[in-house]
Amino acid sequence: MTTEEIVRVEGLKKYFNVSNGLFKKKSTVKAVDDISFSVHKGETLGIVGESGCGKSTTGRLLMRLLDATEGSIYFEGENILDWDKKELKKRRRDFQMIFQDPFASLNPRMTVMDIIEEPLVTVGMPKKERKGRVHKLLKDVGIPESYKDRYPHEFSGGQRQRIGIARALALKPKFIVADEPVAALDVSIQAQVINLLMDLQEEYNFTYLFIAHDLSVVQYISDRVGVMYLGQMMELAESDDLYDEPLHPYTQALLSSIPVPDIHVKRERIPLEGEVPSPDNPPSGCRFHTRCPIATEQCRREVPAFREIKNGHYVACHEV
Repeated sequence: MTTEEIVRVEGLKKYFNVSNGLFKKKSTVKAVDDISFSVHKGETLGIVGESGCGKSTTGRLLMRLLDATEGSIYFEGENILDWDKKELKKRRRDFQMIFQDPFASLNPRMTVMDIIEEPLVTVGMPKKERKGRVHKLLKDVGIPESYKDRYPHEFSGGQRQRIGIARALALKPKFIVADEPVAALDVSIQAQVINLLMDLQEEYNFTYLFIAHDLSVVQYISDRVGVMYLGQMMELAESDDLYDEPLHPYTQALLSSIPVPDIHVKRERIPLEGEVPSPDNPPSGCRFHTRCPIATEQCRREVPAFREIKNGHYVACHEV
């Protein structure tokens, strides 16, 4: 891993207009609200947070599956939001996505061979070369080649996710967004798929944005970790730094919930009071102040800057 940037996000926002009924005014859900970060070439950047914090929306924005409301997304120095449809189609091979639900993301009427081969057909790869590529991909993800003519419903959840991974790798992308790729799998299968993702990264030399809510999984696979809350980035640091010495109160509370395998080691649990506010009516100032145990009047009034506290460790908190 190097510090060379492959992706840089600046002031990214995604707002959704939501209808509240026939005679009520529409509200605006601020799913992603002014986040900035970079992804280094060859690394795995993990993004964690509670459901609804905006992490999956962020991943889809980076894939251009959603249109941004505001901001910039640079891929190898080019703002992908400036690309027209022709340029986007041309460059799509460089960034791919692994989806959470392996069954919903695979066409049930296509065989495994057709599913993995489809992106290769799109770019005009010759048939003989396509067959060879699919054969290698099936081998790389642990699916017997004899299964290539089967349909998605004939596979287990873990096998379907492997097929989805093979499809994402078909064009040898430089950057992959993995959106909760093991969340829908049995715990017994999750470790196998995580290890597969790490092995494939080493072989194919690509970069991950790994989105998950399981803190232990993110710690295991990630080089750096970003913590999101209510559409904003609260903290970003090297994985070891963040897990050993979290600075933001929200990160501290999240990490305090991770079980400790050693029964002789006790970890103080930091409970969070109240519910996560609605993203269509977020609190003023710091988004976390309504649940923060150390919130001050400044936290209620002013949005904290997302600033570098020490080398590579960024925090959005007035009290740090």
